[in-house]
Amino acid sequence: MAAIPVYRWRLAPEGLATRRQLRTVGLRPGGQDVAAQLERPRRRRDPLVAYLYRVDLALPVRPMTPGRWSALVKANAARRRCPACRRDAGYVIPASLGMCVPCHDLSEQCAA
Repeated sequence: MAAIPVYRWRLAPEGLATRRQLRTVGLRPGGQDVAAQLERPRRRRDPLVAYLYRVDLALPVRPMTPGRWSALVKANAARRRCPACRRDAGYVIPASLGMCVPCHDLSEQCAA
């Protein structure tokens, strides 16, 4: 297994970019392997790591089709619906609670 090159923060050569940098220019990695690794040192913790991809091998971002838009709208609506009372909470239901805040408060009162 070949080791990938590791660069320090802000010292990566031209022609390499992170996923976010590719996305800002309308590109995606497109299935290519990681070309290099970027490390940002931190005190008393492991360094932050970002993977770099070759810009010349990157592909354009796939366009959003009407089917994808509708699926995204449905998925976001499902995240807002409370499983306990089945109403639209008006916000994304916290995963830590698993239900809207009023239902969670009510269930805590019943348990106490």
